[in-house]
Amino acid sequence: MKRVVLFIVTNLAVILILSVVLRLLGIDRILDEQGIALELTNLLVFAAVFGFGGAFVSLALSKWTARRMTGARVITQPASEVEAWLVNTVKRQATAAGIGMPEVAVYEAPDPNAFATGMRRNSALVAVSTGLLQSMNRDEVEAVLGHEVSHVANGDMVTLALIQGVVNTFVMFFSRVVGHFVDRVVFKTERGHGPAFFVTTIVAQLVFGILASVVVMGFSRHREFRADAGSAALEGREKMIAALKRLQKSAGQPHLPDQMAAFGISGSPGSGIRRLFMTHPPLEERIAALAAQPQGSPRG
Repeated sequence: MKRVVLFIVTNLAVILILSVVLRLLGIDRILDEQGIALELTNLLVFAAVFGFGGAFVSLALSKWTARRMTGARVITQPASEVEAWLVNTVKRQATAAGIGMPEVAVYEAPDPNAFATGMRRNSALVAVSTGLLQSMNRDEVEAVLGHEVSHVANGDMVTLALIQGVVNTFVMFFSRVVGHFVDRVVFKTERGHGPAFFVTTIVAQLVFGILASVVVMGFSRHREFRADAGSAALEGREKMIAALKRLQKSAGQPHLPDQMAAFGISGSPGSGIRRLFMTHPPLEERIAALAAQPQGSPRG
């Protein structure tokens, strides 16, 4: 219920803030003077509905999508001692973290990876790759599972959807304001919208979308530190550090689909400007952050 309220409040706050900013800057007045006014209130509602709606529809379908994209098989009845151990470990961690028991799944992939997704903390999905089970010992796998359970307990999937909804709203709204302004003021279109509106809107949407991605990826990296700390609290700091060091030794790139890259245990490396668009911090930074904090104290 808290997250539903947060969704509504955030949505209304976006509309209110944008309305005030546009009024203070006099943009609505300028548009009025140039011809047919842009219905800013309607545009705000349109952008917010589609911006937040798209993010939350994706979140609502995330478990179904993840299973289909990775071929993950949910363990309903453990077929081996390893599967029974996986289910029992996640159950123990979920109880300690104060969340409902997630679905536990295994998917075929050569790289060591895992992910968690789902719209609700008490009805999530935690999945591990066969590569992870083959390359890590049980202490390290427990640490990775603790990391994913911590993502669920922290509500990271919902928070990421909220942030994505906010930036989607900003991108859709301002790209259309810019397109309308250029069409009216620069190209002097008097009725309807000319080609300049559509071209400018597309370009502005691309530019604003890139800038918005920096914000979303920044949060994505921050939540990885928090999930590492959560795993350290559940399973012990040394286990999590060992798991991260094991990931450092793994060759190749993560094999999760691009749409799910932010939900894996690790991401692709990057440097320079590319670093701004990384879903995960470098493994060495995560290890250093864990080593620097007191045992059992999650990073905020």
